Amino acid sequence: MSDTLSCPVSGAAESLPEYPLQRAAECPLAPAPAVQELRAAKPITKVRIWNGSTPWLVTRHADQRTLLTDPRVSDDDLDPGFPYVNAHRAEIAPVTPRLITNTDAPEHTRLRRTVNGPFVVKRIEKARPAIQKIVDDLIDTMLDGPNPVDLLTALALPVPSLVIAELLGVPYKDHDFFQSSSSLVLDSTAPPEKAREVSGALSAYLDNLLGEKMTDPGEDVLSEMGGRVKAGEMTRTEAVHMGVAMLIAGHETTATMISLGTLALLQHPDQLAVVRETEDPKVIANAVDEVLRYLSIVQTGVRRVVKEDIEIGGVVIRAGEGIIFDLHAANWDPEAFPEADRLDVRRPARTHQAFGYGPHQCLGQNLARLELQVVYGTLYRRIPTLRLAAGIEELEFDHTGTTYGVHSLPVAW
Repeated sequence: MSDTLSCPVSGAAESLPEYPLQRAAECPLAPAPAVQELRAAKPITKVRIWNGSTPWLVTRHADQRTLLTDPRVSDDDLDPGFPYVNAHRAEIAPVTPRLITNTDAPEHTRLRRTVNGPFVVKRIEKARPAIQKIVDDLIDTMLDGPNPVDLLTALALPVPSLVIAELLGVPYKDHDFFQSSSSLVLDSTAPPEKAREVSGALSAYLDNLLGEKMTDPGEDVLSEMGGRVKAGEMTRTEAVHMGVAMLIAGHETTATMISLGTLALLQHPDQLAVVRETEDPKVIANAVDEVLRYLSIVQTGVRRVVKEDIEIGGVVIRAGEGIIFDLHAANWDPEAFPEADRLDVRRPARTHQAFGYGPHQCLGQNLARLELQVVYGTLYRRIPTLRLAAGIEELEFDHTGTTYGVHSLPVAW
């Protein structure tokens, strides 16, 4: 049975809702009821955020695609109208180097080109055998260990941590440090001074490691960036901060999708059966995209600011005004995905926006897809009796980070 069948979809929305909007406790995998109401009634409307500012919220799939490819919509977080996620992001923006996460073309194009190579499909696909071995080894350990077990610590966190450590050239022995640091940096409730301290420690760690790679390079992304620094194609500061961004994004989001995706599939046994019983890699790949669409774990929205007036959907967004794109609302837009509240792993779902859209869409999406394909294609086949070891109402969901997930996922077999 779908956990969305009894979920509230509409209701009286506030005249100026506070964003992020709250999910319904009885439907933890569905978008907030208020955001679905806004998509139907006011698909482009103003909301209020933490600092009292009132950016525009865009919830329709088609409107998001139009605006996220419009050159008048900017990722410049130094613009006074930029809608920061929290006080920490606002505080560090003036001292954060210009990276692919806060620049527009042509600077964004240059920076993206310096790091894009290791993440293209052909290069990422070469990692499939190594990722398969990582997943198989971790499942072996699970099966030899206690039952029930927390899937988050047994599999969901170690898989992407091992993969991104290998890809970047970061020693996995330091995974406790970068996992805990990443979680704190992404926590919207963390005190700004603590987040700043941890960000500095991560940067210092990567800077030291980059220096070692520049002296003694290996076959990894940090060594590749070190070579570009020596060639004058990027600065050392750019390389360090790019490495920090990859380290954080490279494990946090995929770990969340492994655990939350497993929860979603366990809540939909008919869909889990399709994934478990197929031998067709195309079915697995499509299932991954459908689960990405269904969950859309980025809960703080994609943030932008407008550089010139834009007229869209009967409203005018003025230069200097902020925009928030709620990806979950767009990925549940029935105009883009009929019966969008239904998890259907055979649905053509590749046009989802879980990785964003346009020139700034997620750099690591090919790696994330590959990791999820290997996990979803292996875990449920090797442990066909996998089940939740707690009621869904007993699970504690994370509402504070950039990504939405569970603090633990007890499973048994």
